[in-house]
Amino acid sequence: MSRVLVEIADRVATVTLNDPARRNALDLAFCDEMMAAFDEIEANLAVGAVVVTGANPAFCAGADLSHLGASAEEGLLAIYEGFLRVGRCPLPTIAAVNGAAVGAGMNLALVTDLRVAGRSARFDSRFLQLGIHPGGGHTWMLRRIAGPETAFAVDLFGEILDGPAAERAGIVWKCVEDDQLLDEARRLAGVAAAGPPELVAKIKTSLHHVATIDEHRDAVMYELVPQAWSVGQPEFQAKLAVLKSQITSKK
Repeated sequence: MSRVLVEIADRVATVTLNDPARRNALDLAFCDEMMAAFDEIEANLAVGAVVVTGANPAFCAGADLSHLGASAEEGLLAIYEGFLRVGRCPLPTIAAVNGAAVGAGMNLALVTDLRVAGRSARFDSRFLQLGIHPGGGHTWMLRRIAGPETAFAVDLFGEILDGPAAERAGIVWKCVEDDQLLDEARRLAGVAAAGPPELVAKIKTSLHHVATIDEHRDAVMYELVPQAWSVGQPEFQAKLAVLKSQITSKK
């Protein structure tokens, strides 16, 4: 039985980690399945956005580090690929966090473009409590997304954030009732998936790139190229023609 389930509907792929007996904890084989699933999703022109979630009762309970092999660094990098592959996806990605997101499971949520949580979500880094340093870019992602105080509170002082607390801390875009979680994540994903694919990809690229820009003027010049490109695309020209006709009809 596959531990990574993929369901496609209305141009949204829902990827479900499906090993509930192990609370969807990642091992090397599980990571390989994740990478293969995303390879197939990206090759499918019928997919415009991705939602990642876990089979109840957990989102992902972290990584199984008991089989790293002779080299700890190589084994850790192999485990990281399970979530870093999601972070490299050019499609818009949303984590629908149900239940516990622990360690590497929290990283899996953090690498996505947007996070939606159910009330029962639990963001728990747990690295210090397990006697291991955070990895996979965890401290960088958490501090960048939620700021230094949240990063220190979670990673050094052991705070565990439920869905509402994660929303207040800025880790998730919104917290919803558990039974509304997937519907809300798919609704959001559907908006992005309905856009022109090349335009969506360029906007995602820009949103990531501008984090490296310090000056407003530099951001203006960076956005100028893709915006000028979009003005010449048939999708914009069609909408512009409709707008012009509406203005003319009101005269």
